[in-house]
Amino acid sequence: MTSQTQMQLGKKGLTKEFLDDLKKRFEKSSVKNLKVTVLKSARESREDIKKYSEKIKTSLGPKYTTKIIGFSIFIKKWRKEMR
Repeated sequence: MTSQTQMQLGKKGLTKEFLDDLKKRFEKSSVKNLKVTVLKSARESREDIKKYSEKIKTSLGPKYTTKIIGFSIFIKKWRKEMR
């Protein structure tokens, strides 16, 4: 069974605190999948969501992948580094 946690990205955008919270959620618990819902106040276009996704992936490191579906970013943690 996979556990999935949800977070919301609001009008402040990607802050250091938000990224730190993401890292802590993956490190402390058995979270393997995380859904980040990008609220209307945090985006003007779909390009904003792509930028957020890239920044999150860069911040977390090579063991993580991101996938955009609609206005949500799905983050998956793998055991091995992904290319």
